[in-house]
Amino acid sequence: MHVAPLRTPIVQDHVALVEIELCGELMIAASAADGDRLSPDRIDEVLRTAAERAARLRQPVRDWE
Repeated sequence: MHVAPLRTPIVQDHVALVEIELCGELMIAASAADGDRLSPDRIDEVLRTAAERAARLRQPVRDWE
């Protein structure tokens, strides 16, 4: 059996990955909420906390270097 080599490099869109992570955090918060919706203040809190955690865990990606 012959498998063709992978010709294109694997590319990660770091912005998309962060957005997916933030959406996941919102879904977790929504599933734990008592009401039908998250309040705007709760959304801000979840996104701010998730963004701060992501910033601590990741170094900025510099594509131009």
